[in-house]
Order: sequence, then C-alpha cells, then structure tokens
Amino acid sequence: MSEELVVRRISNGTVIDHIPAGRALKVLRILGITGEEGYMVSMVMNVYSKKLGKKDIVKVEGRELSSEEVNKIALVAPTATINIVRDYEVVEKRKVELPDKIEGIVRCVNPKCVTNAPREAVHPSFRVISRKPLKLVCEYCGEYLTEEEVIAQLAGT
Repeated sequence: MSEELVVRRISNGTVIDHIPAGRALKVLRILGITGEEGYMVSMVMNVYSKKLGKKDIVKVEGRELSSEEVNKIALVAPTATINIVRDYEVVEKRKVELPDKIEGIVRCVNPKCVTNAPREAVHPSFRVISRKPLKLVCEYCGEYLTEEEVIAQLAGT
C-alpha cells in the first residue's frame, strides 16, 4: 500500500511550499490569517521533502500575497516558494528571496535607537549579515537582531 498526501487543489489563490518544518503557523500569523476571514486554508506540517527532509505547506484560497507579505515570509521561511494559482493553474512560481537590506518590516530592539523615538520620522533599516541563521544589524545604532527576535516580532509571539 502506497502512502499519499492528499490536499485538495485550489482554484484561485496562493500556495506557499517548502516552508521549513514547523513554521506554517508562523507564516499564517504573518499573513494575519486567523480563520475568521473566510479564506479556505489548507495546511500540512512536517511532511517529507527531498530538498528539506521535512517541510510545511500552506494553501490559501482566494488570496494573492503582496510583495511586502512575501518579504516578511522570506525572513521566517527563506526556502519557501510562492505559487499563484488562477483557474486551477499555476500562473506564477517564484522562490522567496531575502534582500540584503530590510526596511520598515521589523523594529530595532534597542529602545534608545533613533528609529524608536516617537518624534523621529526615521524608519527601521537593517542589513542582513547572516542568512543561516538569520542575523540582522540596525543601520542606525548597530544593534543585532536574531532570527528568534525577527520571528517573534513578525508572528506576534
């Protein structure tokens, strides 16, 4: 008897594949999906993957991701691929790419950083100094931001 993973195809929406195992719920949090929005969401976690060993997959019917959402996903799931589906066909497939510079997505953890001053019109800006594990450095104060801190901010945990 063969084992099969059966997840219904979506007619229109987004499939996020190759999410590192155990991070699908964080991806849903980043997208603000709680289940109350009415989207049909399919999620599988810790399934076999030739590339990753194990992976998660998220399918969201009726929603295409913005470029800002894709950039946020790149921070917590740098191996992910985004598939846009229309009329049951994949019309666009792309790997997420972590840019060298992250602007306005996460905040600096240093309370004295100018980007945290209420009267300053300065947006947080970070350089990526390590991709695996993720490590960012604030371009204003030099404070480091770890992968765990980034995930906590984006996923609201």
